[in-house]
Amino acid sequence: MNIQEVEQQIIEEFDLFEDWMDKYNYIIELGKELPLIDPKYKTQQYLIVGCQSQVWLYASYENGIITFTADSDAIITKGIVNLLIRVLSGRTPKEIMEAPLNYLDQIGIKNHLSPTRSNGLASMIKQMKMYAIAFDLKKETE
Repeated sequence: MNIQEVEQQIIEEFDLFEDWMDKYNYIIELGKELPLIDPKYKTQQYLIVGCQSQVWLYASYENGIITFTADSDAIITKGIVNLLIRVLSGRTPKEIMEAPLNYLDQIGIKNHLSPTRSNGLASMIKQMKMYAIAFDLKKETE
């Protein structure tokens, strides 16, 4: 599936729920399903700055594809980062850099997060795109 197809799938999943309490519960469930980061990457180096909770994000690059893993000490944040990983992991740096991530607005998540969690979401997106830029530059120098 391409990025737009995964985004549409997520939009359809969120459309199944009537109210935001049900959507929050779904985000919590997604947090429980997050493939955990290797404990060796739960260090200051991989901690995302700007998040209210602690969020560790690791990216590996192999055969032109970036794979993300993450963890957080907050279950809702784990669910949010899982939503990002579902869309962006397994993609090329170019796909990640160009992804508009409009699905986040369409599911309404940005409107239902506290300002500090919204800042954290923006920081997670920024870090994922920065990894893509770094791997793209590295590819050009090889």
